[in-house]
Amino acid sequence: MAKTVMIGERLNLRLEDWGRLGEAVAHINGRTIFVFGGVPGEDVVAEIIMERRGYIAAQVIDVIKPSDHRVVPPCRYFGDCTGCQWQHISYEHQLDVKQGQVIDALWRVGGFREPDVLDVIPSPKQFGYRNHARFTIRQNGTLGYVNRETRRFVPVNSCMLMHEGINGILTKLQGQCGETTQLSIRYGVNTGEYLVQPNLSKPPKELTTGQTHYEEQANGVLFRVASPSFFQVNVQQLETIVGLISQRLDLSGTEIIVDAYAGVGTFAVLLAPFVSKVIAIEDSPAAVDDARANAKDCTNVEFILGRAEDALATLDEAPNILILDPPRKGCDVGALEAVKRLAPSHVVYVSCDPVTLARDLKILCAGSFYLKEVQPIDMFPQTHHVECVATLAHRRSLDTLVLASSSPRRSSLLKSFGVNFQPDAPHIDEDIDGTNPQDMVVTLALEKARVVSLRNPEHTVVAADTTVVLDGICLGKPSSVLEAREMLQRLRGREHSVITGFAVVDPYSGRTLTGCCTSTVYMRNYTDVEIVDYIETGDSDDKAGAYAIQHEGFHPTESVDGCYTNVVGLPLCCLRQLLDEVGYDMRPFKLPDGCVPNEFYEMEQG
Repeated sequence: MAKTVMIGERLNLRLEDWGRLGEAVAHINGRTIFVFGGVPGEDVVAEIIMERRGYIAAQVIDVIKPSDHRVVPPCRYFGDCTGCQWQHISYEHQLDVKQGQVIDALWRVGGFREPDVLDVIPSPKQFGYRNHARFTIRQNGTLGYVNRETRRFVPVNSCMLMHEGINGILTKLQGQCGETTQLSIRYGVNTGEYLVQPNLSKPPKELTTGQTHYEEQANGVLFRVASPSFFQVNVQQLETIVGLISQRLDLSGTEIIVDAYAGVGTFAVLLAPFVSKVIAIEDSPAAVDDARANAKDCTNVEFILGRAEDALATLDEAPNILILDPPRKGCDVGALEAVKRLAPSHVVYVSCDPVTLARDLKILCAGSFYLKEVQPIDMFPQTHHVECVATLAHRRSLDTLVLASSSPRRSSLLKSFGVNFQPDAPHIDEDIDGTNPQDMVVTLALEKARVVSLRNPEHTVVAADTTVVLDGICLGKPSSVLEAREMLQRLRGREHSVITGFAVVDPYSGRTLTGCCTSTVYMRNYTDVEIVDYIETGDSDDKAGAYAIQHEGFHPTESVDGCYTNVVGLPLCCLRQLLDEVGYDMRPFKLPDGCVPNEFYEMEQG
């Protein structure tokens, strides 16, 4: 049974990793501890503040071995108020961690092995960026926040995340709001307008409360926003997102866009001048009223009041582009299935939760879409939250590849896979010294692909290079009959590794991907006579390790652990994944039995 801890108990902890809500994670006596105010890699003294069924909550009291990324948090409420989780971390490191968490979620939840996740776009303002605050009120009218774990009330006279306009209103309302338990302030950072809800019976003389709307400006356009309607809290980064969407889609003016989860029509209105038509879907009546008011000068915007999954399922006009900007919980499965049915050329998914984003992208990419890239945007500095703009495109049919090889084995594998291709031998120097086997084969494969790509700039090029590794030594192609015999004698009755590096250069997506696959081969105890007979066939001349696993007369192996086609010279399972990632529809191409990687890694090349 796990040891019971006491509230207030102090523990020496080594912080290991990040938790999902921005705390550092430690373990002791089989228990998981989420530590507020820590940085992974630190040794700290932490005080237990709460014990839950599945975890223990603690807070850093003293730092024994600090992280290089630790800074002094500027806010006097930090630690008591848990609205900010990362004020104690340098801003540059916050961005790095957020990028890593997006990559982790896409792999762990979505199964995207090497997603193209770009560097996080920093916020122009690290503090004072929020246009919306929600406060808890105590009986004496004091405004503040509630600690997430202890549920203790923390009175605040200002909040460093809020725009100065909100803090000015907070100062005037402090001690004057005892008639309510919750209060919301929304402020137009570009207009100076504000909204305070609920309506107070005796507000300060210089303030009005109970407004139903306020106005905000983005990209020079005024937006009316009702009290219950959603609007992005960081207006400068909202403008960044709109610019990104327009840039990624390369709009020509002829497109039909569907804007699902349209809110007050922000994307619909700002993109309308650059497209033929926008169909905006929103299930909040208040938001649709706002959106129609905001789009009064847009003649090409149509609004549908209803749930996204229902409206998309009955849409009778096929869009070129579909924008999804759902709440934190992500999209309803019905909405995702409708998107797959509509099959637009591009989907843009705007998300504030990497986990639900990864879950939904997995569903979309199981159909006819592939993930082109994910651009994280720091909409929420000093917190663990991160906004993402994911761009998906419709998969292309795989018509013709160029195989950067003259190997008949690799040609035979591609033919058996059902892929149309044309061979083009690269003729490069394959002597590389001073590198490990994995780096060597990847480097050679990449060089082959790039050389052939220069001759075939409009085609996707595939290349591979294979080596045999015994006792840490690479066995390449034999230079003589004597060397071939020596290689086969050394391999006899033993296990060794076959490592293939491969590369894909794709002009359509602009991506170059490389990977490396390893299989373990167990050789049988063939005789010297069998070696001589095999070498006399000439089959050993151009083979790494001087053998071909598929040779019908020799049969040199007992078994293979890992991908069989990797031992032949081209791991089709890995190639299929890379071609899938650059946007080809690989669903029609079925892998042969035994084509499963034992060890596989992948890299994006610059």
